[in-house]
Amino acid sequence: MCKIDFLGAGLCKSGAEKHYVSFYPQGRMDLYAALAENRIPVTEKCVEIAESCDLCGLCDYQCYFVTEMKPSIVMQALKEHVSHHLNNGGAVVTEEKNGILDGLKEIVGDAWATSDRAVALTYAHDPCPVAEPRMPEYIIMPGSTVEISAVVKLLMKRNVPYAVRGNGSSVMGFVMSEGAVIDLGRMKTIDFDEKNWLVKVGPGVSAFDLQKAAVKRGFRVNAAEPAALVCANIMCSGIFSTFSASYGTAADNYIDAEFVGHDGGVFRLSDTSAPNLFAFKKEDSVIPGICTAAYIRLHPVTSDEGAALVPFESLERALHFAKECAMRRIGLAIGVLGGEYISAFLSPTKKLAVEVRNAFKDKLKIEYVVLVIGDKYALHSIKAMGYKYFDNRLIRTLNLGLPSLASAQWLDLIDELSGEERFSYLGLRHFHDLAEAALAPSPAQLVRDVDPELRPFYEKLYSRPEMTDPVWLSMFRIISSRMGREKHVLAMVVYLPIDNKLIAEIDREFRRIARGHGLKNDFGFITPLDDGKRCVFEYDYYLDHNDPVERMKTQQAMMEAGVMIERYSAETGTVTWIRDVFRQGFSRKESFLYSTVGAD
Repeated sequence: MCKIDFLGAGLCKSGAEKHYVSFYPQGRMDLYAALAENRIPVTEKCVEIAESCDLCGLCDYQCYFVTEMKPSIVMQALKEHVSHHLNNGGAVVTEEKNGILDGLKEIVGDAWATSDRAVALTYAHDPCPVAEPRMPEYIIMPGSTVEISAVVKLLMKRNVPYAVRGNGSSVMGFVMSEGAVIDLGRMKTIDFDEKNWLVKVGPGVSAFDLQKAAVKRGFRVNAAEPAALVCANIMCSGIFSTFSASYGTAADNYIDAEFVGHDGGVFRLSDTSAPNLFAFKKEDSVIPGICTAAYIRLHPVTSDEGAALVPFESLERALHFAKECAMRRIGLAIGVLGGEYISAFLSPTKKLAVEVRNAFKDKLKIEYVVLVIGDKYALHSIKAMGYKYFDNRLIRTLNLGLPSLASAQWLDLIDELSGEERFSYLGLRHFHDLAEAALAPSPAQLVRDVDPELRPFYEKLYSRPEMTDPVWLSMFRIISSRMGREKHVLAMVVYLPIDNKLIAEIDREFRRIARGHGLKNDFGFITPLDDGKRCVFEYDYYLDHNDPVERMKTQQAMMEAGVMIERYSAETGTVTWIRDVFRQGFSRKESFLYSTVGAD
């Protein structure tokens, strides 16, 4: 997240200039850990990385929002470590030259290819619990399709294996190689073609930056996690979000794409001789090439869009409502969300998230909510269906008044206002005014437990309307990054029908397996697909990826869950594990939701 300006505070200057992840706070923390453990020597790039940090503190604002950590402490330690080393006459290791590196530099320029160990180290791992770190020999940052083509041809000729990296967020170990890592972070072009309702994006464009550019022009795109790079995201598993309820997934999201193939040749999907990436085969796949551009669909936005957060006491009732909305084509975005999501998303601290979750579950009896984003006609339809919901105003009140939510006085008020019908208080005429009086919402109250040093910034941040606007937050998804605040998240994702019995069974199995291995776990979300005929279901396991025991437990749980999913897939013929979609994200959704081709 430190590579996108999601808080509007600015970016790390050296990272934005040098582009290598090593120059961002994320890379510097990895580098300091390696130096402190004597895993790498002090190198030329190491000195440059340490000295380029001006301790501006921007990373504290960003990282605290996601993790409650303050990286500037580590940045200071890195600078002191390197300075102490130099002042004591310590050696500085220079980059080892060879013909391959010389050839790479000749293609991309001297600054954009390196074998320096301080840079390579920061590309050697990701949080995947089943992938061991792999230290690459070379890091390459090409600036064009032509350069990528030449790099691939050189690496193939010299038998150097390579991996392609977007923002390194696959969390499945796809971005590591002992040979070379091709980092596409420099290629950030965004070109709109409004008459054809598309935007051409380079492989270094993040979901957040693309959405920001689209919104400025009055459009929306279907985007995934904000820091994920759009092309890499499609390549990995296809884009899905709560907006997939109306915008679809996989091939629904793009019109064309450009690739550099394994032989270094360039092709577009619209070429008649191009490989058929719309097809799907249920098997481990290799990447079809390096996606160097994607032509993404633009969607219209109306001025009357709003949100409905509909509470439910059971998953069954929540699923029934979500399916009905999808079948009737009510709403643009639909998501059945669990308590972990709501509490972690909305709360600026872990402590508050626990209190909020308990208040929702134990006091308000809200186990699940269905979030619907839609225009005024969609929201009117939900009311006409007889459902009570938190609207935009109530969601803002609830968000800014979260610290008061768990107070005894507020909960007593709710009990007094509720009739026999659950959640009927949401339909009371003056409930908005009562809620505001009870919760006393304000940015100052919401951030009262935030680190005192950062509190003024966060109070100002939460005074911005978009930070409590459910439509904006659903589009830009910056608060979903908090899911990994306590522990790393491993998402178990399946595609299946919205069949209450089947979903309940698989939900119980995910829970049973995680508990059997002592892992924190919880329901993630469900979003209907293809007018409610199918859905995407995410169940989350949580682990400390720095704990070897917990990594081993997670590996065992993943294997057990995989066997369980395969069993349901064989028995029903309608369940598809996302593992089978990896590297086939350009395929048609119909190919993996319905087709029996490849399922035998």
